[in-house]
Amino acid sequence: MSTEPGPRPPTEVISNLGQATLATPEGPALGAERGDRFGDRIFAGMAGGASILLLVIIVGIGGFLVWKSIPAIRADATNFLTEKTWFPDSTPSVWGIAAVAWGTILSSALAMIMAVPVAVGIALFIAHYAPRRLASPLGYLVDLLAAVPSVVYGLWGLFFLVPQMVGLTTYLADHLGWFPLFNVGADGTTATRTILNASVVLAVMILPIVSAVSREVFLQVPTSHIEGALALGATRWEVMRMAVLPFGRSGVISASMLGLGRALGETVAVALVLSTSYVTSWHILEPGGNTIAANIALQYGFAADTGISALIASGMVLFFITLVVNITARWIIGRRAAFSGAN
Repeated sequence: MSTEPGPRPPTEVISNLGQATLATPEGPALGAERGDRFGDRIFAGMAGGASILLLVIIVGIGGFLVWKSIPAIRADATNFLTEKTWFPDSTPSVWGIAAVAWGTILSSALAMIMAVPVAVGIALFIAHYAPRRLASPLGYLVDLLAAVPSVVYGLWGLFFLVPQMVGLTTYLADHLGWFPLFNVGADGTTATRTILNASVVLAVMILPIVSAVSREVFLQVPTSHIEGALALGATRWEVMRMAVLPFGRSGVISASMLGLGRALGETVAVALVLSTSYVTSWHILEPGGNTIAANIALQYGFAADTGISALIASGMVLFFITLVVNITARWIIGRRAAFSGAN
């Protein structure tokens, strides 16, 4: 006779399942969840507080610049936004930021035109073309160049780059003088301490920054995107064009804006390479030109009260230029939405 138990009634099975469920130790899990939520709230509060503090600091800096600029703006006998000369301590006070703002924007724009394509090419080579044994040393070298102080670049530009640029500037003036940028006037003579030389120094300075950030973005491209393009028969360049560059577009824009911020605010390197004059000209081979940051560095030691206030006013203009540039960059990145996968 079999002693095996028969099938249990459904009510007994359900009862046993309910007891097993009730016997499950839920207390520690709920406590851990509460602890995690408490930690999340603390972290969210700290992150939000840091963001608010950052906004307060930015607003405070802007307010300080405006407050300190008012005396010089009131004393100015002209319109400081359109005046080109710089005599804030004279009687009457005559000064303006038109010339230095123009030099800042022109030199930075030329530096971006020269640096960004080369930086993106270097980033693509290190990330997807170079062998790993070569890519790592090149990456370290680019990171090292990004950390070189600006005064070193300025001395290099003054004693090495400027003499070596004489032949190039002469060639540009002789063969491309019909173009406004390279027109040197009726006498046909070129100079050494020009906007072009300052732009080249700025391009060399911002190139490692743009390249380093772009390289890290290109390394984050999903492998499936690259392998899918290769599986469809795409060449290496087509993979870069269809998979890598679209994915990293927002990162490249952010890296470029980071480099532009350094170019706009560079002081020592530009002051060493560029001659001091207050002119607004498209001719980048002629002597002259100045930038806001370089003007502050050169004039601060000789400025009186009104002059210092005028320098602060020019710094205020640079502050708002940088702010507008970054807001525009964020707007472009938001429209492209490359990282979110939107078209």
